[in-house]
Amino acid sequence: MTLDTSYHERRREAGLKDPTFRREYELARAQIDQVDAVIRQLDELRAESGMSKAELARIVGKNPAALRRLFSAEVNPELKTVAALAVALGAEIRIVPRSRHQSAGKKHPANVV
Repeated sequence: MTLDTSYHERRREAGLKDPTFRREYELARAQIDQVDAVIRQLDELRAESGMSKAELARIVGKNPAALRRLFSAEVNPELKTVAALAVALGAEIRIVPRSRHQSAGKKHPANVV
């Protein structure tokens, strides 16, 4: 069975014609993409270590089902959870500034740091 998403796609396309909607949409999309990239990298480290999701959950004191959802669904994990996973996997979290060239064309709303 294929889900028909054409209605939502048409609504999104119509909304993207509005500059305010487009700006908010692009900001949200960029944030989601970055969270997804971090979670993917943590899951890759977990797999490379040979550790199961259940083992990792026990190490960081999380429910195994919650950790499986973290790695398989679009969720917004707490930074504390991400940090605990990184430590358990022998990794660290870093914020790396984009080069001036990459971020020169991007404008962020005043309330976003």
